[in-house]
Amino acid sequence: MIDIHSHILPGVDDGAQTVEDAISMAKLAVEEGITKIIATPHHQNGKYINKKQNIIERVSEFNMILQQENISLEVLPGQETRIYGELIEDFVKGDILPLNNTKYLFIELPSGHVPRYTEKLLYDVQLNGLTPVIVHPERNSEIIENPEILFNLVKKGSLTQITACSITGHFGKKIQRFSTQLIESHQTHFISSDAHNISSRSFRIKESISVLEKEFGSQIVYFFQENAELLLKGQTVYKPEPNQIKRKKFLGIF
Repeated sequence: MIDIHSHILPGVDDGAQTVEDAISMAKLAVEEGITKIIATPHHQNGKYINKKQNIIERVSEFNMILQQENISLEVLPGQETRIYGELIEDFVKGDILPLNNTKYLFIELPSGHVPRYTEKLLYDVQLNGLTPVIVHPERNSEIIENPEILFNLVKKGSLTQITACSITGHFGKKIQRFSTQLIESHQTHFISSDAHNISSRSFRIKESISVLEKEFGSQIVYFFQENAELLLKGQTVYKPEPNQIKRKKFLGIF
């Protein structure tokens, strides 16, 4: 199994703080059935700066540690970049790191809103040969209240990734319900852990798969697993035509 979003690299952001923390995460990942994991440290989120070359070097160092510890997990380089105006310029400069050096680029939106320039910037990302993958949109309060915002971005070429903990309900019923709606409407293309530690922000991949199988059947699990493999290889992922989320009426009004 492949996990495309994690904060397993030690000492670079709010994920694993020490090498020991990272090793504990790696052991738990193996228990969860994960064989390959993309390390995606935060970049330009107001607190952390993790540029491409530094991430690649840190990943190489950590893979050596895993080999020494006989942990059968391969860590691959990636980056969780908070959306910002100079993103394209920094990509050209070589600071921005797509997932496993493919064409797929994680884009994080602020948790409370969607910046006005988002659609334009994601369009520019695509003009530069990249495919934007919006991370955890199910946890963005403006998107929850106005789901047509995300529908419009997906319709225009963006992909999305939702979090295992959102599916299992660990972020609350509202986010869990919205995650289900995004899956039903074909507006999400990847499930991953966004793991930060082994306690409060753990992997929960196995648990999310159980929920998905119960709710949608095994075919949807295969869909997400296959897309993760295709992404890792830089190949075109499955992207069904998205549908708008239907808002339920209350007393005859929306």
